[in-house]
Amino acid sequence: MLGLHSFPRSPVLAAAKNAGKQPDSRYKGTIELPQTKFSLKANSVTREPEIQRFWEQKQLLETITQKNQGEPFTLHDGPPYANGDLHMGHALNKILKDFINRYQLLQGRKIFYVPGWDCHGLPIELKVLQSIDAEARMKLSPIELRKKAAEFALKTVDQQRSSFQRYGVWGSWNSPYLTLQPAYEAAQIGVFCQMVLNGYIYRGRKPVHWSPSSGTALAEAELEYPEGHTSRSMYAVFKMTFASDKFPKELEYLLSSLGVAIWTTTPWTIPGNTGVAVNDKLMYSVVEVVFNNDDSSLGGKKSTKAGRKYGNGLLKPVVSHLIVAADLVSSLEDKWNVQLVVKGSCTGSALEFCRYKHPLENREGVIVIGGDYITTDSGTGLVHTAPGHGQEDFVTGQKYGLPMLSPVDDNGNFTDEANEFAGMSVLSDGNEAVIKALDANSSLLMEEAYVHKYPYDWRTKKPTIFRATEQWFASVEGFMPLALAAIKNVDWIPSQGENRITSMVSGRKEWCISRQRAWGVPIPVFYHVDTGEPLLNEQTISHVQAIIAQQGSDAWWSLTTEDLLPDTYKAKASNYRKGTDTMDVWFDSGTSWASVLGTKRWPADVYLEGSDQHRGWFQSSLLTSVATKGVAPYRQVLTHGFVLDEKNVKMSKSLGNVVDPRSVIEGGKNQKEQPAYGADVLRLWVASVDYTGDVAIGPQILKQTADVYRKLRGTLRYLLSNLHDWKPELEIEYDDLPGIDKYTLFQLASVMDSLKDSLDKYQFGKFFQSVQRYAVLDLSNFYLDISKDRLYVGGTDSFTRRSCQAVLASLLLYLARGISPVVPHLAEDAWQHLPFSYILPDGSKAESVFEAGWPEVDPRWRTISDRDKKLWSLLLELRVEVNKVLESARMGKLIGANLDAKVCLHLGGEDDALLHSTLQAMAGSEDGTVDKLHVIFLTSQVEVVDCEDADCAYTGSCKLEGSGGRAWIGVKRAEGQKCERCWKYSPAVGSFTLHSTLCERCYKIVEALQSPALATS
Repeated sequence: MLGLHSFPRSPVLAAAKNAGKQPDSRYKGTIELPQTKFSLKANSVTREPEIQRFWEQKQLLETITQKNQGEPFTLHDGPPYANGDLHMGHALNKILKDFINRYQLLQGRKIFYVPGWDCHGLPIELKVLQSIDAEARMKLSPIELRKKAAEFALKTVDQQRSSFQRYGVWGSWNSPYLTLQPAYEAAQIGVFCQMVLNGYIYRGRKPVHWSPSSGTALAEAELEYPEGHTSRSMYAVFKMTFASDKFPKELEYLLSSLGVAIWTTTPWTIPGNTGVAVNDKLMYSVVEVVFNNDDSSLGGKKSTKAGRKYGNGLLKPVVSHLIVAADLVSSLEDKWNVQLVVKGSCTGSALEFCRYKHPLENREGVIVIGGDYITTDSGTGLVHTAPGHGQEDFVTGQKYGLPMLSPVDDNGNFTDEANEFAGMSVLSDGNEAVIKALDANSSLLMEEAYVHKYPYDWRTKKPTIFRATEQWFASVEGFMPLALAAIKNVDWIPSQGENRITSMVSGRKEWCISRQRAWGVPIPVFYHVDTGEPLLNEQTISHVQAIIAQQGSDAWWSLTTEDLLPDTYKAKASNYRKGTDTMDVWFDSGTSWASVLGTKRWPADVYLEGSDQHRGWFQSSLLTSVATKGVAPYRQVLTHGFVLDEKNVKMSKSLGNVVDPRSVIEGGKNQKEQPAYGADVLRLWVASVDYTGDVAIGPQILKQTADVYRKLRGTLRYLLSNLHDWKPELEIEYDDLPGIDKYTLFQLASVMDSLKDSLDKYQFGKFFQSVQRYAVLDLSNFYLDISKDRLYVGGTDSFTRRSCQAVLASLLLYLARGISPVVPHLAEDAWQHLPFSYILPDGSKAESVFEAGWPEVDPRWRTISDRDKKLWSLLLELRVEVNKVLESARMGKLIGANLDAKVCLHLGGEDDALLHSTLQAMAGSEDGTVDKLHVIFLTSQVEVVDCEDADCAYTGSCKLEGSGGRAWIGVKRAEGQKCERCWKYSPAVGSFTLHSTLCERCYKIVEALQSPALATS
């Protein structure tokens, strides 16, 4: 393997290095030492920015794209929020995209990649509001808020853009798309208009996810469900007042003492209750509540058991009989610590249209048939139904015409409609007050803490509520078949992404697209001041769209209603007012295809984002595109996981486990603990992980990645340094190359095929493994190792040295381009240090590695025979076994270096006769050729013997997988004396009068150089 701080270990190089210390060093001038200014140390903090300036000055992305003749390739960028510093997830995302774009550029395609930013929405608005005091916030007008928000967003864009560019990511950074740009906003309004014309946009009063902490409706993609949320769940009883005709006659006598038992995790919704839902497929029991007589009974006290608190519904009951699901009788007996004596049973359908008295209000509710959401997994089998506070409740309420009450305001407080609870927060004191009120009138049976998943506002990290409000919706149900068909026509990577988005889309009936915020694109609707009837048609929308295209969306707030209405409505302008809702930011980003891709680049070849975007950008883009064009806006969708720390724990500032991409590149405050690795090490880490799942990063992982990078850099340095005097005109014809060189080119062809296949399939982890195994391990351990003798002491213009250099040139030119999509700075740095010019087919010089394009493998490299493949594979296997015996001899002090040794080989078995003769021919003495066993084993001599040699002090044997036979290996001291110049042992040393310390090969080389080349003693 290559040394980390110098060139590979070599007796020749060591002799040259120590020449000044030796009594006789007159041959140092005959040795071809490696020469290059390409440093083993990357110095990334300085060198990478220099390379990036070179790219920028030459405008490489633009010029190469313009020059390329291949098909256009569009990777459409999902816009990050312009509201803070970048984290490792951003780095993972953008670097993955850059791998793809750079590779496609090398393939000769025209790259279209426009980075984007999501500039509207609550995250940015909150940043602005948090930056000013309370008094200033009260005085802030919408247009002033929008101005400050725009300034904040643009400033953040500049900061994030600089960071993305430091990662080495190429793109149209000088002309990104921003969702606040007038042209973008106008295109978004255009998509909205088309959806209106297609009948998919409507206004309705429905329960939506509402964030009291943000004061706006939220989409599903704006929610998160943290672990450990605890609700105050309760069981309550509503006294029945009327039995329908279907209710069992034999049980009607119990009506005066009968109630329905319900369970809920949101007691605050009880004021909005208008029904109780049952499952018509379940059986229900009418039970009498009988208290136990043992010491563990309630005993008339608000006692607790397993964290449960009993209410007056059990302690001071108004009703003594309850209706519960038959399957839950036993579990409820245990939970309530009572006996439930069954008096009769009926189906859920028999309870339909029975009525009960609301426990807090002077009104009645009705029992209705719900859906499959009513189960016996928990609760009582009867579901408290408040149509204004839940989606399933709303659907059931619509079916039966139940009143939809939602006595809660924008701040999450009860309104006057809630009577005694008015002004209380439904998530705190209001919830407590409802429970107490129910207990006071003996409706509360029991309450207990209940841990479950509950929706939180992903921005404020606070709980949300379901609340009925007037909102604008997109009817996903209206184009559901088209959406599901479009999903099937997309290539999802990984494949499970298709199931994920299919389940999300199929379970979505509508999309609430309106938000009650000022910083966003307005919903271009006008309302009649008297009737509230919306004015929304193609003429009015198109007129607003044209204004926004010229002036931006600020015009909606700065212009009058008359200015915003088309001519046909201006005379009636006083009858209308502008709407104040803005569009969901997912509608903003979800229509990016309309503005950025247009018609020429639509649909995009690839969308690539985190796996959470199946419910976010992937979905909103799909829905808006299908609703207006009938198909998806993308051909392929790739998803990556989240970035965790080395222990696979989510990163958090409070845990102190955050890995900042900037610190990885530039180093932290403590450079010993957080060294500056540079962008390429970060990129190499991205390539090394399986991005399709969650990935880990931390100090140890980065250290290991940096080690791979350093060894890869060392390989390139070796190649460059040994080509310092090589020129393309010195190329050796392929047919004239030694077998070992042909086999090395065959391996290179195989590796390049593997790299191309990995990049074609976005399998960057496989790419990383191929590079690491070949360039860092296999190549260094074998070919580069055994080539030192040819390169350093084989003679400057000898055929063996020039043929080796021809192979090294191919290795360098192919590897540099092969690794360039992943580690572009390293590849470019190596290319800038080429000791020769690389000329393109048009006669121009490739000044950048990316101008050279992806290398096409010479088809002759693949023509090596199966016999030769098998032979070289076996020789490599044999070399490993020989090294084991050599190491034993070294440990036993028989030899120091391998060159001190002679290896004896014996192959057993008749099947090895042909192999035996082949190896016999390769075991000859030094004759200037390189397809020799002593070259492969790095020893002075090798002899193939007919039987095991008893004179060998160190031996070993092995089974050769390649042939099935066995090999015996013996090691003894090499014969002859040590050559001063190459350090090989030879009987010829001492035979030459003028050069008595040289072997025959070195004597000929030195003689050919003549005396002026020799250093004087």
